[in-house]
Amino acid sequence: MCAQSPVAAKASVGSGKANAVTVAKRKNSAVAGLPRVVRFREEEGRGLLVSAWVNGAGPFTFAIDTGAGATILSRRVADQAQVSVNDKRPMMIGGLSGTGAVASYEAIVRSLALGDEQNLLSSNGLVLITDRLAPGVDGVLDPVGAYGLLGFEINMVHGELTAFDARLTPLRRGINLPADGTIVSWLMDGQSRRPFVMLEGGRRALLDTGSGFGLAVTADAARSLGIVPGNGRRRGDVRDLAGGSIPAHRIAPATIRLGALVLRGIPTDLLPSARAGSPVLLGRDALRPFRLSFDPINRLIKIMPG
Repeated sequence: MCAQSPVAAKASVGSGKANAVTVAKRKNSAVAGLPRVVRFREEEGRGLLVSAWVNGAGPFTFAIDTGAGATILSRRVADQAQVSVNDKRPMMIGGLSGTGAVASYEAIVRSLALGDEQNLLSSNGLVLITDRLAPGVDGVLDPVGAYGLLGFEINMVHGELTAFDARLTPLRRGINLPADGTIVSWLMDGQSRRPFVMLEGGRRALLDTGSGFGLAVTADAARSLGIVPGNGRRRGDVRDLAGGSIPAHRIAPATIRLGALVLRGIPTDLLPSARAGSPVLLGRDALRPFRLSFDPINRLIKIMPG
């Protein structure tokens, strides 16, 4: 959730064939005791939205954000769901701008459900409460933490979030993938389980469904990736999770390699004022054509056409 999207499109509704696949997935989930398939929609400025229930209260509107590092509740959700607050010192949530860090408090959630109030997740991961979230969003869902050791797939094309048992159906390198797909290492960042991947040239990039960017880079990252920054076209400030704002300049589209996958003509933004050490972001404008599968046990990520 490094930045809200000024550009987004509603997720397409699947064809009859896609609906049949969805029914099959739901049956498999029920048999395996996995959470059922959840539908989400994409809305401009808010991201990938899903209905959520916290401690049986809801529905609330959560944004699916692989880059968040924690599931985040608004104060209103915490109050309505009677969420207990841990008595520790507040944690500070910061964003790309490095300004306006917001205090958040670790919370204890009894249950979290997606899609309907009976579709419970087995692990809630780290949950925080904050007083500042994007307008129209009640919370942020970190699927990495929320699904625990289960794998999950985000189908950006058909608007589906699906769980799988990574012990029974793990991702494996060396399988026959089409030329427009790849399996890459899931790189951890310290204690965080946020999904970083390695780009050609040795730069890490964060797969960030909470960001509306395509490729977002600082000036030094642009140079290391062979991107000529230039001045670009100012597209206005974007806001980060902490409420700070940061200017973004749209520059020429970039081509990058991620494992065996070549992404061509990605909408690219230069972030000249991003805080030092900000990661390269691959956001929704780059990820929209794909299905993203995350295997936390084997630390692999599969990216395939949707």
